[in-house]
Amino acid sequence: MNRRRRSLLTAAALAPLAAAPATAQVLRVGRGQVEEPLADSVRTALSAAVSFSGPPRASFSDVDQRLAYLRWLGAASDRLKPRMPETPLRVEFLETLWYESKRAGLEPALVLGLVQVESGFRKFAISSAGARGYMQVMPFWARLIGDGDPATLFHAQTNLRFGCVILRHYLNVEQGDLYLALGRYNGSRGQPQYPSAVFANQQRWMV
Repeated sequence: MNRRRRSLLTAAALAPLAAAPATAQVLRVGRGQVEEPLADSVRTALSAAVSFSGPPRASFSDVDQRLAYLRWLGAASDRLKPRMPETPLRVEFLETLWYESKRAGLEPALVLGLVQVESGFRKFAISSAGARGYMQVMPFWARLIGDGDPATLFHAQTNLRFGCVILRHYLNVEQGDLYLALGRYNGSRGQPQYPSAVFANQQRWMV
């Protein structure tokens, strides 16, 4: 199987770092993110990237951008409704996911595909390895770059922010190779099952 390589631009916020409903089963391939030594400069940059400055409020430079966002929100909400029937919760989740994805320079459809594969959109999901929440973030990240409390990874925005920042970090490590970055995220680097599943589900969320 040929590797699918995609390059994404680094978001300004992270510059310091060197249509079917969701029905797929959660995929268990790897062991989750693996704790690795971080250079002090990388740790500092990651800590800054996950620090909070307020609620996820989108801003737009023109009307066309806002209309495109609203079209995306409506379409994504319709597709997610079978998994999240409560409208306020569903809209808040999508608004947050869009904000955190864009902040990290990631496509929202990619992050939605990853969430679908990792947790099946279950906020309080816990893997056998202890990964938590929507994006199945390993608790050691809270100690390395957060406030040290892994319970905060069940907070929706915290989990989405950590997950997006971690994936961006792995993209940087893999020099923009999304196939390898996704494998590293899942702890199955070099194996095709997990990246292929995320790519397939990403297509379901394209608007």
